[in-house]
Amino acid sequence: MSGQAAARSRRRSAVGLLGGAGVLALVDLGLKTVAQATLAGGRMVDLGWINFRVFYNPGVAFSLGSSLPSWVVIAGTGAIIAVLVWYLLTAIHTMTGVARTGATLLLGGAVGNFLDRLDGAGVVDYLHTGWFPTFNAADVFVTVGVAGVLLGTLGEPRSRPEDQ
Repeated sequence: MSGQAAARSRRRSAVGLLGGAGVLALVDLGLKTVAQATLAGGRMVDLGWINFRVFYNPGVAFSLGSSLPSWVVIAGTGAIIAVLVWYLLTAIHTMTGVARTGATLLLGGAVGNFLDRLDGAGVVDYLHTGWFPTFNAADVFVTVGVAGVLLGTLGEPRSRPEDQ
């Protein structure tokens, strides 16, 4: 592959990752808006194995860090996302398709929760099982994304275009 073709391929991969993550973050924020509007005032919708109710999580996963000032949680998650973006943009052209899909889900979920956290009220969680902490679509994206990245690394490693 020529240098120009490799650069185009890297750009296309980066645009796909960032664009896909942006769409997923918007989907997550839209679902949170709907949940807040329809479940206001403590309203709950019980479907048996899962119910919908709004909970504000000031921390991160499993409410870790919930006693910290919101600016600390925001700064910390922002720094983690910045490092994640740098890493993913550096490594994406060597990832398998499964790992790239996982990376897109992971970044989309992380950005969705980060943007939701910026108002200082905490992340809106709305899916409740009774046996697991309340969560949201972004949490699902992150979890499935991490699994995808891990599974994708078990596949055949791709060589860098400049190595060929």
